[in-house]
Amino acid sequence: MLEIKSDRILEFLHPLPVRAIWGVGPKTAESLDRLGLHTVADIANTPRSTLIRALGDATGESLYELAWGRDYRDVVVNEPEKSIGNEETFSRDIDSPEEILREFLRMTEKATARLRDANLFAKTITIKIKFADFSSITRSKTLPLAIDSTHETYEVVKKLYLALRNDGARIRLVGVSLGNLQEDVPVQLELGARERGWREADSAIDKATARFGRASVRPGRLIKPEKSQDEA
Repeated sequence: MLEIKSDRILEFLHPLPVRAIWGVGPKTAESLDRLGLHTVADIANTPRSTLIRALGDATGESLYELAWGRDYRDVVVNEPEKSIGNEETFSRDIDSPEEILREFLRMTEKATARLRDANLFAKTITIKIKFADFSSITRSKTLPLAIDSTHETYEVVKKLYLALRNDGARIRLVGVSLGNLQEDVPVQLELGARERGWREADSAIDKATARFGRASVRPGRLIKPEKSQDEA
């Protein structure tokens, strides 16, 4: 965390590029570039009316104020999380479905642990895949009931991945995101109710990992077999 003293705000802010201002995306940056505005100082020293004519009332007004270090928006201390997720870029591209599923399980385990730690449940499960050529895709499924179980979530993740039918594709990154979050405990219906026991198992695992560390209890698929003396 970097604290900027009030008398040094402009000294810190003005040399920064325009993209450093919150809300300046590619299109706005392109418009600023056409105006010859490349730094925050350039925006600050441009008449407010000029910015409003070029960018519109809301954007022009907002950028002018932010360029002078003025932000009148209310500070929201505890904004509810909209999604929880984990992703990882590999040190090498992988193409083995078994290895890819193992990585998806690792991301699922991390994401659902964070979900339970926040006392939340997720209805929408999304996977992300980035290929060796840097193209990427996402696939999602929304469930009738929200869940927080690692096992149940991974079953959905696994089906989403296998439905892609991309055997042999080299993958650079995988991610799992849990959205449509709810605080209420889902009601289990008698007809078609889910298999019992997973939430209790996850609760026991969470307690063990909180006490002994994340590596103390792991899914069997994530435990690497020890090499034998002959292999060593």
